[in-house]
Amino acid sequence: MEKANPSEEPVETETIYSGKVIEVVKDVEKLPNGKIVVREIVRHPGAVAMVPLLGDYIIMVRQFRKACDRVLLEIPAGTLRGGEEPEECARRELIEETGYAAGRLERMFHCFLAPGYSSEIVHVYLATDLSQTEQHVEEDEFIDVVKIDLATALQMIGRNEIEDAKSISGILYLKQYLNGK
Repeated sequence: MEKANPSEEPVETETIYSGKVIEVVKDVEKLPNGKIVVREIVRHPGAVAMVPLLGDYIIMVRQFRKACDRVLLEIPAGTLRGGEEPEECARRELIEETGYAAGRLERMFHCFLAPGYSSEIVHVYLATDLSQTEQHVEEDEFIDVVKIDLATALQMIGRNEIEDAKSISGILYLKQYLNGK
């Protein structure tokens, strides 16, 4: 895809915060018209999300999300570790969060979650041929595994009961994928 406008010219970058997962930077940029602007960017290593399909059911996870200050129902997901390939991360995270291993992973799409301020890109996979194994959540994760049929998940999206972008886009993509078969 072509750029809508020529890119911005970097003038100065300052790291505001560097944490375990993210880095926040302040970029001073020169626009094509010569104007100087400040961009505050959250740099993120990227993530994966999976739509695990077990028969007619999607395996989802329910967990508290502090940034939203509420419990969310989501498709399983996780952050890429340094040098880790997205498919490898998807296999690892699916087992960790749900206790299911995927016999087959099919890359569906990728998307930027909040490109106005974050570099985070999420690679979304369809996980099938699932076999039950043991859930290995991290010590700071408290996750309930939930099985929901596609029709119910779609209704929940319509009622804003499934609220996060990766889950909504993954489930809607799955519906379109299955309709094409």
